[in-house]
Parts: sequence; structure tokens; C-alpha cells
Amino acid sequence: MSAAPLRFVFNPTGDELAAAKRCEADVFLETYGNTPEEFEVEYGPYESATGFMAILREDGEAVGAARFITPGPAGLKTLNDVSREPWQVDGQRSARAAGVDVTRTWDIATIAVRPGAGRGGLCAAALYHGIVASALANGAEWIVMIMDRHARTLLTSLGMQTRALPGTAAGEYLGSANSTPLWTNLPRMFEQQRQESPDAYRLIYQGIGLDGIVLPSDWTFALPTA
Repeated sequence: MSAAPLRFVFNPTGDELAAAKRCEADVFLETYGNTPEEFEVEYGPYESATGFMAILREDGEAVGAARFITPGPAGLKTLNDVSREPWQVDGQRSARAAGVDVTRTWDIATIAVRPGAGRGGLCAAALYHGIVASALANGAEWIVMIMDRHARTLLTSLGMQTRALPGTAAGEYLGSANSTPLWTNLPRMFEQQRQESPDAYRLIYQGIGLDGIVLPSDWTFALPTA
């Protein structure tokens, strides 16, 4: 595995955005069997409210990427998708029951790290750091997502506690046999992490210890439309 530095990019454009989408497509095809055609059907309606972040090698290829959806005309995908099988739940009502303000919520649609490029979990940690930093910088205090069991286990091991949206439980979703619709309040989650898992708090919330991953020198996350 190369020790060359990696570079974190928030809201990539041009070739960097294309690299992020290739990484996402490759990982989700290999892991869950999701095809480009399926991705277009699932995520196309949210294009105007979609953003990315990427972890790039020196050659410009992405080894990690995350897709997020901000409040927009199509709504949040997680809250729309829980109306489908196997949940058949009113997503807006479920969010209200959890105390989620959907106008201040981001939907974390995908998190992808290429096999063999994880650097001991640092790429995933860097993406988690970017998600929380960018969400809070743009006024979002809540996160919703439909997450596979294995990915949720990693979050929990880092002291990042999530809850199932009211009325939902684990079920089959887009090639994953065991995924759960989740929500969390970011300030409360990270205050709990700070108290119970201080090392993970420094890594994820503060970005301390992301060795070998170059963060932008001007670490601002404001989206153009924010």
C-alpha cells in the first residue's frame, strides 16, 4: 500500500467530481451490485441538492467518496424511501416523531472506500470528519441515512450513536440485506462521544490524527447556495 499523501476535497468539481463518482460506482457495484442505471433512477431526482466529498490519490483517482443530499425540491431520499418496502412508513411523520427538523437535516446517501485503500480506517474517518464539519458549517444539525449493518457497527465502535427512525427496523435495501433508516442529532451525538470516547472525538470531530490525509489549508465548508 502506497504511503503517498492523500488529499481531501469538499464539494469537488470537474475531474475531481468525476473521480468521486467513479469511486462510489465501483464500490457500490462490487459490494451491493448497484449498477449505474440503478444509481440514476435512485439519485437522479436529487441531483440539484446533491454534493460530494472525495479523498484523492496523487494521480487524481478517488479512494474514498461520500454523497450527501441537502433539503431541496425532491426532499430527503431517506425520508422518501422509508415509504417503500420493507418499511412503508411516512418519512415526514417519522422524522417529526424523532424531533428532527428536516429543514436543518442532511441525508448521507453513500459512503464509499475502495478495498485496500482504507489505511487502517483513516479514509472512512476522514469522510466522517468531513460530513460533520460540512453539515454544521452549513447549518445542518441532524443527519438521516439508510445504513448497512456493517457500516453502522463501525460508527458505533467510534462512539457515534445513531437511532432507527420511528416505525422502522432493519430490512433489505438496494442490495443490502440488512440496512436501517437512521437519524442523529450531531451536537448531541458528538457531546456524548466527547465524554465517552475522547480519542474518537479528537479523530472524527476535530480531525486530529488523520495522518497521511491532507486537509484543505482553508478548511471552509460553505456550499455556494448556503
